[in-house]
Amino acid sequence: MKKSKLLIIAALILAICGIVYAADHADAPSVTSQSTDITDLYSFQGSDPNALVFVANTQGLLSPTATSTAKFDENTLIEINIDNNNDLIEDLVIQCKFDAASNSMKVYGPVAPSEKGTRSKLEGNVTASVGITPYGAAPLTANQNGVKVFAGPRDDPFFFDLDQFKMILAGTASGFNNPGIDHFAGTNVMSIVLEVQKSLLSSTGKINVWVETKKKI
Repeated sequence: MKKSKLLIIAALILAICGIVYAADHADAPSVTSQSTDITDLYSFQGSDPNALVFVANTQGLLSPTATSTAKFDENTLIEINIDNNNDLIEDLVIQCKFDAASNSMKVYGPVAPSEKGTRSKLEGNVTASVGITPYGAAPLTANQNGVKVFAGPRDDPFFFDLDQFKMILAGTASGFNNPGIDHFAGTNVMSIVLEVQKSLLSSTGKINVWVETKKKI
């Protein structure tokens, strides 16, 4: 499995660290309602000033009923890419892969990838592993080798007034209301949260970050 090729089939989201986020819910027909659908990427300094947090959310718009049975896909790799020299090519990857046998999320890296772009393979050994938190349960976390990790369902943190946005596009409204109506209220995502020691990122300045989901072929 560690040498298996994986092919990107979902949209990627790009951000530059400071405090950043990006979102894209169910916009690509080929991944809508699939485990490969990326909704959000967040990156920010953790409560530990020596660490950065990366949050990769997938499978958006889950109702509470759907969330109770939602799972990560063992054939989908969730890969966070890190560019630390501003050439927009990944220098490091953090790879997250669900292991169905142990119902856990296994994390590889940060590590320099042997393949770049739209193809990947699992790199090196497992850095950290955590059990998947069941819906409604207290969070399970693991802290191993400078990486703290959580994986499981969470309330969708992204706020967006979709109906008002459609009115703006139609020319019947001039702007958003304050505070507006959260279209994503009551929906959930499958989330991976990583707190990574900065010493593992091979950078002392700004980094570019993007997330991809890749299917085994």
